[in-house]
Amino acid sequence: MNIGIAGTGYVGLVTGVCLAEVGHHVTCLDVSQEKIDMLKGGHSPIFEPGLDDMLQKNIREERLHFTTDRSEAYENKELIFIAVGTPEGENGKADLSYVKTAAREIAASITNDVVIVTKSTVPVGTNEMVEDTVKAHGSAYQVHAVSNPEFLREGNAIHDAFHGDRIVIGGNHQPAVEKVAELYAPFDIPIVRTDTKSAELIKYASNAFLATKISFINEIANICEITGANVEAVAQGMGLDKRIGTQFLKAGIGFGGSCFPKDTKALTSMSAEAGYEFRMLNAVLEVNELQHNKLMEKANEYSAIEKGTKAAVLGLAFKPNTDDTRDTPAIRIIEELQRQGADIVAYDPIATDKMKEVFPDLTYTNSLEEAVNGAETAFIITDWAQIKEQTPAFFTKHMKRPLIFDGRNCFDPGEMVSGGVHYHSIGRSGNSFRMTMST
Repeated sequence: MNIGIAGTGYVGLVTGVCLAEVGHHVTCLDVSQEKIDMLKGGHSPIFEPGLDDMLQKNIREERLHFTTDRSEAYENKELIFIAVGTPEGENGKADLSYVKTAAREIAASITNDVVIVTKSTVPVGTNEMVEDTVKAHGSAYQVHAVSNPEFLREGNAIHDAFHGDRIVIGGNHQPAVEKVAELYAPFDIPIVRTDTKSAELIKYASNAFLATKISFINEIANICEITGANVEAVAQGMGLDKRIGTQFLKAGIGFGGSCFPKDTKALTSMSAEAGYEFRMLNAVLEVNELQHNKLMEKANEYSAIEKGTKAAVLGLAFKPNTDDTRDTPAIRIIEELQRQGADIVAYDPIATDKMKEVFPDLTYTNSLEEAVNGAETAFIITDWAQIKEQTPAFFTKHMKRPLIFDGRNCFDPGEMVSGGVHYHSIGRSGNSFRMTMST
C-alpha cells in the first residue's frame, strides 16, 4: 500500500520503518528540515536498537521516503497515519494541537478518498474530531478516521512491532477498519477490531494499569523496609499466580518516560471531564511522585551528602536501551544533589546528550569507571547492563567511599555487603533473597 505518516517522532518513525520493512511504500512527513535531512542520510534522531539498520535498508530499497512537503506526503495515499505528539497540557489533559494541525493539513492536501489512521495516543472522541476537522476544511473526498493505538516499548520497539500481543483497530466504518487490517496482515499478529472510542481508551487503560502495578509493588517495597520482608520474594510469590503475573512487579524509584506519567494523568483528566473522579489513578500518581524521592531520603538518613561530596549518578534514561530522559527519576535526584551542594558526575551510555538539554552545566562521562572514580557515594538510577555486570570489587577499587544507593535493585545485597560495599536498595532491608520451589 501507499502510505503517508505525519510525524517522525518515536511512534511515527518506528511505524514507518516497520511498515516499509513488510513491503509497503511509506512517506514520512516532519516540519523539521534538519531531522528530515538526518533521516534521508539513514540516521535516526532517536536511539532504538536495530532501527538504523532497518531504516537504511528500506531507504536503499526505495520503500521509505522522508519529506517536509505536505503534498508529497499526503497526495495519492491509501492510508495516512497521524503520529504526532500529544504532550501533557493544562491539568494533565492531552494537548491535541498537533493532531488538529495535521488534520487541517491533510484536508488541504489529499487528492483521493483516504483512511486516516490515528496512531497518536489520544483521548476518547479524538478520531471523531479528526474526521470532522477534515470535512470542515473543505475536503471534497471521502475520509474515515480509524483509531490504531501503538503498544511499543522503548528499547524493544522493533521486536514489539513484529511480535506484539495484539493490534487494535477501532472504527465505525467497517471497510476502513478492514483496510487497516489488510495493511497489518504481513505481521501475523492477532487483531482486535472494535469501535473507535473503545480503541482510544484501550491504550490509556493499558498504560494506566501497568503504572498501577508499578506503584503497587513500590508500596509493598516500602512496607517490606519497615517490616524486614524482601520485596523480591513477595513479588515472585505473587507473580506465580497466573492471574497476577511477574511483569511490572519490580520495585524501584518509580516510573518515568514519555508514556506512563503523561497517559495516566491524561486518563484522570479525561475522567474528570466526564464527571468521574478516578481515585485509584490519583493515588498511583501520588505514590510515584513520592517514590522518586526514596534514594535521596535514604542518603539523607545516612548523612551521605555534604557540600563538595563527589556523587556519581549512574544512569540518566528512564529505562535501559533508550536515550529518553523524559520524566526520568534522575532529574529529581540531580536537582536535590545540586541543592545540597554535591559535586556530581553523571554517567549514561546513551542518554547524555538528551540530559544536557536539561542540565547543560553538569559534568558528564561515557565511562562508568570515570564516573565512580574517587566518588564518595553513587546513585543507581537506570539498570543498564553496563552497571549490573559490575562486582563489589569494582566499586571498592574505584570509589573513595563505596556507599551505593541503588534505585533499581541491580545487585544482591548480601554479596555487596560482604564485598565491602555500603549498599542500600529498595524494599530489601539489606537482606539477600533466594527463593526455592519444590513439587
